[in-house]
Amino acid sequence: MSLRSPLSKVLGRGSAKNGVGHWWAQRVTASALILLTAWFVIALLSLPALDYASVAAWVHAPLSAVLLSLLVGTLVYHSQLGVQVVVEDYVASKGIKVLTMLIVNFVHVLLGALGVFAVLRVAFGAAV
Repeated sequence: MSLRSPLSKVLGRGSAKNGVGHWWAQRVTASALILLTAWFVIALLSLPALDYASVAAWVHAPLSAVLLSLLVGTLVYHSQLGVQVVVEDYVASKGIKVLTMLIVNFVHVLLGALGVFAVLRVAFGAAV
């Protein structure tokens, strides 16, 4: 016994079989963000002061720089996944949907690159 209607069977509309990967990616990045955000908050609260020198010295440590870069990358990817779902669900026109997704992907890649660049710049102590 099938739960699909006869019309649905004729039209071939059903599961596209690609939503599970997206769903898992959202859950895995959300779990990673919980751990990385907890680490970030605890690490910042353990600093003696929140001035630029203290934070720069903290980011200069290799583990801090790597975990902070992972936080930025995971945050941007999770955000991109969420915005993609919103665009797919609420933008009706095919052309505008494709254009919006191109812009969303470009902006998220740009934000991720800028975030990692900022972390690396502080970590390696680039001259101002």
